[in-house]
Amino acid sequence: MPRKPLKPCRHPGCPELTEDKYCNNHKNLYINKRETASKRGYDSRWRKARSKYLKGNPLCIHCKEKGKLTRATVVDHIEPHRGDRTLFWDESNWQPLCKKCHDKKTMTEDRYKEYRY
Repeated sequence: MPRKPLKPCRHPGCPELTEDKYCNNHKNLYINKRETASKRGYDSRWRKARSKYLKGNPLCIHCKEKGKLTRATVVDHIEPHRGDRTLFWDESNWQPLCKKCHDKKTMTEDRYKEYRY
């Protein structure tokens, strides 16, 4: 049976041809090491707690501060839990945000791990 033609490796500047997206030299650089959402704690128990929280807090707090009324669709962890189950379930660490505000916060404030001494 005929085989598909080889494609260039997707790593910038790599001239190797491969059957996959990346050649053997660069395959390890692009392995997704992040666990699934359910393994990170976002399971049915979280979905129930999230739904209950959003019913009690229906407006995005960042938009409300700007004078806009926007429906909250995301329960954000004020301080990123980074796997800490106690911090994950601490409701005082939750805030209601719209998707736009949540994405902005995540990319600016929560993007990199903060080290405290």
